[in-house]
Amino acid sequence: MSDAPSLDVRDVTYAYPDGHRALDGVTLTVARGERVALLGPNGAGKTTLVLHLNGILGGGTGTVTVAGLTVSRDRATLTEIRRRVGVVFQDPDDQLFLPTVAEDVAFGPANLGLRGAELDARVDEALDAVGMREHRDRIPHHLSFGQRRRVAVATVLAMRPEILVLDEPSSNLDPASRRELADILRGLPVTVLMVTHDLPYALELCDRAVILDAGRITADGPTRTLLADPELLAAHRLELPYGFSVPAI
Repeated sequence: MSDAPSLDVRDVTYAYPDGHRALDGVTLTVARGERVALLGPNGAGKTTLVLHLNGILGGGTGTVTVAGLTVSRDRATLTEIRRRVGVVFQDPDDQLFLPTVAEDVAFGPANLGLRGAELDARVDEALDAVGMREHRDRIPHHLSFGQRRRVAVATVLAMRPEILVLDEPSSNLDPASRRELADILRGLPVTVLMVTHDLPYALELCDRAVILDAGRITADGPTRTLLADPELLAAHRLELPYGFSVPAI
């Protein structure tokens, strides 16, 4: 297992019941410790791919393997896959539902059987990683949006995942919160797959980027190289902010 990549997607094809083919032969490998940006226009298949990584969607063709364990419908396998693949949703309120920050962060590890001092230590470890330990007894919905997003990251880190999947992590953040989250993500010792339309954020945090469009991976390379290609970006309805330019390497 130690030599296996964090993520190995092989020829995954998936169609929804209405016949729409959302994924069409997707193959993607993410090595341990890599930070990869998953880019693409709306409707490209990004969310469908993410839902395959932790077994929420299945039934198509191809395989998804996480640190050597292949996703299957077996209950024990799915439980372990969902521990290994930590998904942080775009809206932190989708993940925060208990009376205190500490209880939200403890929820996943407690379901794995952790109790007492071991559970408390896991909670503190995760909150320390996102700079939120001093807020452990706060009511989550009394926190700012940026703080809630950091707690949502902590709920996933508490499971000690193999790969952290972030869905639009910079959305709805003010500039200071955006920078604070970037500093946190940059320091995490975990593989990251970041789904984003925020191309400067992708450039800041991910050395490698992948473009998914119409269910297929159409580009895979250094983030700076992809973002410095205006024709490539235009072909996939991706745009840099006004006045932002990426010099070619």
